[in-house]
Amino acid sequence: MIRYSLVCDNAHGFEGWFSGSADFDRQMEAGLLTCPSCNSAAISKSLMAPSVSTAQKKEEKQAVAMDLAQKQVMAKIREAVAAIKANAEDVGEKFPEEARKIHYGEADARGIVGQASFAEVRDLLDEGIEVAPLPILPEDAN
Repeated sequence: MIRYSLVCDNAHGFEGWFSGSADFDRQMEAGLLTCPSCNSAAISKSLMAPSVSTAQKKEEKQAVAMDLAQKQVMAKIREAVAAIKANAEDVGEKFPEEARKIHYGEADARGIVGQASFAEVRDLLDEGIEVAPLPILPEDAN
């Protein structure tokens, strides 16, 4: 499809879409083209800037799409973290101790969140206690 910027003899501008330049010529010769504003059949093509697809435009479109996708992913991550925190008890620095108590049946099973060092997490995992870190969100990094 080709888009032409058109103008009538009364200076009304409009655009038309054609399957090719021959299609435009055929419709002109048959008198099928008229101005939508004044119905004039004296139509001509006006100058227009071509729409050229460049690598830069493609990259810009991809960047916009990626930015949107990243925002959507971050929104889902925020929702998941909020849901986990809303349904868990924050035990703070007692996390390793509470996780062990729950695992060994010394405390009621429940969801917990808290802090643990890398070494403490490694020890919990070595004991077969399943733990997973919550992602650090940009707003939590400061």
